[in-house]
Amino acid sequence: MLVEFTKMHGLGNDFVVIDAVNQPFHPDSEQVRAIADRRFGVGCDQLLLVERAQHPGADFRYRIFNADGVEVEQCGNGARCFARFLRERGLWSGDRIRAETRAGIITLRIEPDGEVTVAMGVPRFQPEQIPFLAAGRRDRYRLDLDGTSVAIGAVSMGNPHAVLQVDEVREAPVAGLGAAIGASREFPQGVNVGFMQPVSRERIRLRVFERGVGETPACGSGACAAMVVARQWGLVDDRVTVELPGGSLQIRWEGGESQVFMTGPATTVFEGRMEL
Repeated sequence: MLVEFTKMHGLGNDFVVIDAVNQPFHPDSEQVRAIADRRFGVGCDQLLLVERAQHPGADFRYRIFNADGVEVEQCGNGARCFARFLRERGLWSGDRIRAETRAGIITLRIEPDGEVTVAMGVPRFQPEQIPFLAAGRRDRYRLDLDGTSVAIGAVSMGNPHAVLQVDEVREAPVAGLGAAIGASREFPQGVNVGFMQPVSRERIRLRVFERGVGETPACGSGACAAMVVARQWGLVDDRVTVELPGGSLQIRWEGGESQVFMTGPATTVFEGRMEL
């Protein structure tokens, strides 16, 4: 099977994007892992599929597969690339796109400067909505990991996130502690783990250990999760620049039941064909 693809990235979080509207493509987990392999495949953090919408309120269906082959609910950096891909491939000419995901319908807007704003939905803090095993909702939870106790915030941005505050993000034990939290029984579907350093009321620094991938240069949903947890903790205002290793994202959340908005770039690297 010969498949056409586009390699893209959002602040270094990289993707293989496939038009499954004009070339039907239904990968299994082994094929996803082969595509994502950085030595023997194209290499990516996630595989993104553009499909015809199945929901009457959506323009397209947006599917996300992590590098380990598992399909997941949401990816914010991928959503920006998804929007730019539709425009660049001539699949959509408008500035506003409604994309159907496993987490629901999200709205994407291509800005005049080429950046993309994603309406990421309303953050969910109830443990059963994340999902997270806890007796009830709290702003902070304690996790005990082999004798180490850490305080986290837990939230769903369409996918599960745990956020902890650190004094210096560059020195945070992202790989070890991120993997330990991700494997904890309290998160039955796994979790993305954000290490957050507040710098001011308008700026935070962040590194994210993504489930099924490991640490990535950027994580859009992770940036949203970090911002809303920091706001719940009274550390930031309603508009925040989130600085990640790959670059910065602008996150806006007015609190309560309002949506979270994320704005940032999306870049096309190259196009190609691969044999599967």
